[in-house]
Amino acid sequence: MMDIVQKANDWLTETFDNETKEEVKALLTEDPKDLEDRFYKDLEFGTGGMRGTMGAGTNRINKYTLGKATQGLANYLLQTKGDTNLKVAIAFDCRHNSKKFAKVVADVLSANHIRVFLFEDLRPTPELSFAVRHLNCDAGIVLTASHNPPEYNGYKVYWTDGGQIVPPQDSGIISEVNALEYSEINFDANENLITVVGKEVDEVFTDASVANGTLYSDIDRDNLKIVFTSLHGTSIMSIPETLRKAGYTDVHIIEEQREPNGDFPTVKSPNPEEPEALQMATDLASQIDADIVVGTDPDCDRLGVAVKDQDGNIKLLNGNQTMVVMTKFLLDKWKESGKINGKQFVGSTIVSTELVNALADSYDVETKVGLTGFKWIAKMIKDYPELELIGGGEESFGYMVGDFVRDKDAVTATLLACEIAAYAKQNGSSFYEELLKIYTTYGFYKEHLISITKKGKEGAEEIRKMLSDMRSNPLTTIDGEKVVTLSDYQESTQKNIITGEVTTIDLPKSNVLIYHTENGSRIAARPSGTEPKIKFYFSVNSTLDDVSNTKSVEAELDAKIQRIIKEMNLN
Repeated sequence: MMDIVQKANDWLTETFDNETKEEVKALLTEDPKDLEDRFYKDLEFGTGGMRGTMGAGTNRINKYTLGKATQGLANYLLQTKGDTNLKVAIAFDCRHNSKKFAKVVADVLSANHIRVFLFEDLRPTPELSFAVRHLNCDAGIVLTASHNPPEYNGYKVYWTDGGQIVPPQDSGIISEVNALEYSEINFDANENLITVVGKEVDEVFTDASVANGTLYSDIDRDNLKIVFTSLHGTSIMSIPETLRKAGYTDVHIIEEQREPNGDFPTVKSPNPEEPEALQMATDLASQIDADIVVGTDPDCDRLGVAVKDQDGNIKLLNGNQTMVVMTKFLLDKWKESGKINGKQFVGSTIVSTELVNALADSYDVETKVGLTGFKWIAKMIKDYPELELIGGGEESFGYMVGDFVRDKDAVTATLLACEIAAYAKQNGSSFYEELLKIYTTYGFYKEHLISITKKGKEGAEEIRKMLSDMRSNPLTTIDGEKVVTLSDYQESTQKNIITGEVTTIDLPKSNVLIYHTENGSRIAARPSGTEPKIKFYFSVNSTLDDVSNTKSVEAELDAKIQRIIKEMNLN
């Protein structure tokens, strides 16, 4: 505790402003537990950036932790790219303090003689990714905590290609950040180097979204009834306009959730992965007989899609289902256009559905699989410049159409989802029926995710121990099926449990374990990179001989997943 008190006392020096010092003084005298949580470690500037709760302290998002990260980035840029005409784009979302923090970040960069393009108001994260290349910037930064609770904020860094930082830039920037003292941050802004941008970038971005997201000229877009919710976030700045430009006229926006608001007052969590978050939208869709519902998270990189099921009820699809339908649609269009020639690929991740691999393979298109996170899909574009990316997705409700944006992009993906729904409707089908057709051809894959929250210092140790136990005492059977392989991405090894053969995994190290069984079931475990959670991913599959049997097969797969969860003592 003495070390923590000393770290807190360091924040009472002249380096820090009076407001921060008063907050720390109160913690020292009134709340030792909170004091410990705020100072027991430094908030890590990880391989993409930082995310955490706001407040004073080394383990919090505040002016100084963000300033230190930005000073480290500035130092790295100056060392690796020289000091001539460096440029960085900055965007921010609807969260409390995001606009203020964005200005702090702009101040630090300009103080280091770096030109800044600062968005005038909140903008979607994919627009920031696009703007980095459009404005010919050396890097980009977005202030966002994505779908985390209201007390969170965060900071993500993008490189010249518009993708989030990956090796070797990530470790280089981290080294610079870790070498800094708070007293070395230069907050003395050069306002002449800060340019405010807005509509002029919006126009080009939405035009590019329309160009990439509309694939057929003869779709009857007037006949598709859409319900859209921005969940109080940034997508209200782009998605309605993108749909309008594409020709969709029957769009119903949830007015109660239109206004950007960092408290997210109408939902428990602004996460489109959760049905409750889209309840107002799905209720309206049922009332007006809408064809599709789309809701996005606060920074507009994730989207939830709900469509009519076989009974005409509005059903929220999971991220794997959405990405499979989108990928199939794109592959069909590329094939019809005669553009598939062996020089294309689809991007996915190690915890996303393996159905997409089978789907792409049937078109003679390779699926490249990376670690969790879209920065690895963006890296594929750099690593394979001779190949074209058709589309990329991951299970956590993210999708990217082509490579004009180098991060998950709910603006263009929303348009693509509507295109699929409209095209299917005018051809006597539906978005959901297109999914079922995929299941009958390639197999019915059912995925499920469990997130277990473990907060604070003790929680982090619990998560560490859970994964350690899974490594030292690996499962040999799952629901009566023999485990064939255990992939340990921390150790970069895949072990055949039956033969004992060990092969090397050629991906960067990551704290992920994945079991595969003899019948194709899969269980993955990993700590969240953005929240105090450990996540378990379940995937099982079966054949579906006819769409009329969908409910019975789905019930069997759901029961199987529940048996596995019980067997692993996770319920």
